[in-house]
Amino acid sequence: MVICGKRELLLLIKLSHSLIMPHLTGEFECKLDAKGRMMIPGGLKKQLPEAVGETLMINRGLEKNLAIYTKSEWDKRLDELSKLNEYDRQNLRFIRYFTGGATPLVPDAAGRVLLPKSLLDFAGISNDVVLVCVLNKIEVWSKAAHTEMINNEPDNFAELAELVMGSKAGRNNE
Repeated sequence: MVICGKRELLLLIKLSHSLIMPHLTGEFECKLDAKGRMMIPGGLKKQLPEAVGETLMINRGLEKNLAIYTKSEWDKRLDELSKLNEYDRQNLRFIRYFTGGATPLVPDAAGRVLLPKSLLDFAGISNDVVLVCVLNKIEVWSKAAHTEMINNEPDNFAELAELVMGSKAGRNNE
């Protein structure tokens, strides 16, 4: 066993935490103030200990919602995008839409983050917000759009699970 100094050990711990983003869970209802600021709920902050002091990034989601990533998770997404052929028009369109509007979220002294007005307009968010944790990102929905999404759950969720997870299991067996 190799024993290293305190600095090296702290660096190793910090690196291991930054490489593995915890899977986030839960839904949180929030309200925006008149300026478009939002407090990150305590229950969500507890799931993001490595993100304390780290900039969060927000951009357009794949539906009429927004997506928040830790800066390290955002950088992983950009690394994936950088591998796409920018001369392919579909790739370039996707890169533009995915990165368009991406903005750092820096908490103010009161712990609030200011959500950009252009992104709020894109997602139809005015006051009531639902934060939905989806593995390694946080989706930001207007309460009305979130309710509509939940109400449109497939009639047979088990069938969807079999379709999605069954195909994943089949690939693992190959």
